[in-house]
Amino acid sequence: MQTNLADFIKNTAEGQEADAILRSCVHCGFCTATCPTYQLLGDELDGPRGRIYLMKQVLEGKEATRKTQLHLDRCLTCRNCESTCPSGVQYGRLVDIGRGLVEKQVRRPLSERIVRSVLKEALPRKWLFTPAMKAGQLMRPLLPKVLQNKVPVAHDAGIWPRRQHARKMLLLDGCVQPAMSPNINSATARVLDALDVQLVVAPKAGCCGAIRHHLNDHQGGMDDARRNIDAWWPYVEAGAEAIVMTASGCGSMVKDYGHLLAHDAAYAERAARISAMTRDLSEIMPAFEDELVGKLKEKISKRVAYHPPCTLQHGQQIRGKVEGLLRAVGVDVKLCADSHLCCGSAGTYSVLQAELSYQLRDNKLKNLQATEPEMIVSANIGCLTHLQSGTETPVRHWIELIDQAL
Repeated sequence: MQTNLADFIKNTAEGQEADAILRSCVHCGFCTATCPTYQLLGDELDGPRGRIYLMKQVLEGKEATRKTQLHLDRCLTCRNCESTCPSGVQYGRLVDIGRGLVEKQVRRPLSERIVRSVLKEALPRKWLFTPAMKAGQLMRPLLPKVLQNKVPVAHDAGIWPRRQHARKMLLLDGCVQPAMSPNINSATARVLDALDVQLVVAPKAGCCGAIRHHLNDHQGGMDDARRNIDAWWPYVEAGAEAIVMTASGCGSMVKDYGHLLAHDAAYAERAARISAMTRDLSEIMPAFEDELVGKLKEKISKRVAYHPPCTLQHGQQIRGKVEGLLRAVGVDVKLCADSHLCCGSAGTYSVLQAELSYQLRDNKLKNLQATEPEMIVSANIGCLTHLQSGTETPVRHWIELIDQAL
């Protein structure tokens, strides 16, 4: 794709990156075939190729409009198009740059500004979000359905193991997951404890930065990243083997710290080290497969449907590991039709683009239920909560199955 970037962006780091991405696009349109919003809406501007043209126009100096903003807002950032693209176009990075530019040019209606501000200020702050979620869970039967969908039924976290082990790994506790599904991290700690690995939570680490970053508060997202790097660094120097992610959305963000902070002289080197150490839980567990099978106290006999989150299969390009591990421990696990497509959660998307989000959720659940599962499992808190809001079938993190069997 030929480009002629405007002077205001041409010689900046963002401009140079955007230019390289645009030039790698060959207009083939393969991406539209796997774009969830294009499949729903049938509008070229609601597919990756159309959005790339819109961003190219802004980068070349054409003034962005509310319509430009709307089409970019409708993108899930699922990055399915990246998995499909034969030219390796890094669409996710381009849309971050494009949205940021459009946000500066187009003033949103007051109602949108309020909602987006509440999301980016409340969700990342555990001290604020956790009591609000607990209050919501107490009042859940009285809440309207639209709020019940965002407030999962309370679950007990169980016991966090207290044994000390020579092998230590860091765990990102996260911001919303401990309140919405506290058993995920404690189940992970128990499973690894049984394998003689100690999980350590750095007290000062918090939100990975994805919420703010994807709401166009790039500086706020980078501040979150810097805080986490500072919190983890003493443990890294003390010999922590890895930084374990139980939410694939967080993992995708933390693995990108090295790129996002590459131009920050104070943090670039450490950010790259942190990204290199970050592992989704499904990358950690296969090394323990034989030992794990030997420790199981009961066979997991449930029929399970697995939904691979977009942040795992497209963002991190990790496929097959969860299914392989579950099958190794005896689970009858199935992938549904169109398993590559997004469930519609996509971070704050289910709040900001509710109609499209619920259409995608219902399509996903229809395919998942066609496998006749007794349980649905996934690997990201947003997917778990979103899917559970539309079905009576239990939806859990896959590590909870293994914890139960141990």
